Amino acid sequence: MGLLILVAGLALFLGMHATRIPDDQRRSGMIARLGKGKYRGIYTAVSILGLVLIVYGYGQARLDPVFVWNPPAAMRHIAALLMLVSFIMLAACYVPTNHIKAKLQHPMTLSVKVWALAHLIANGTLADIILFGSFLMWAVLLFKTARRRAIPMGFAGDGPTKVGTLMTVVVGVLAWLVFAAWLHVHLIGISPFSR
Repeated sequence: MGLLILVAGLALFLGMHATRIPDDQRRSGMIARLGKGKYRGIYTAVSILGLVLIVYGYGQARLDPVFVWNPPAAMRHIAALLMLVSFIMLAACYVPTNHIKAKLQHPMTLSVKVWALAHLIANGTLADIILFGSFLMWAVLLFKTARRRAIPMGFAGDGPTKVGTLMTVVVGVLAWLVFAAWLHVHLIGISPFSR
């Protein structure tokens, strides 16, 4: 039952976040028909419902796991390093004027790709494969679409700076340390370094 709820949540959440993948005009058409406010309301409500179902379904699936493979212990260490990269790319979305954002153009989508890949190689249950595999496929498709549209990320002011890039790395590393050492075990119930 948990797996079905997880799949339903993924369909809602990723489905809402995939409206631009096949054709950006489809999303624009929906906004034109419904109005920006109504579209945002539906988008938000469906996304929240999907996220709740993902969290609940994944939690239920973990109570009675179906093991597909048993990852070697080394995969956890590789996953930890990949997560460091993911956190730095995530920070690049929010820290202004950094070279990482200027170079990657879509660091949020790349961050999700790396996050999903890291968790896929370190976990071997069916629920993990469904959850992280779905996010990985979504991020790959979204990144391809974004690159095809070739929408550059603009900067206010003079563009990327060394200070902005250094701040991005510092914020990413600190966030990774806090999440890996403390938040992951409290939110997810698993310590990444003690299994």
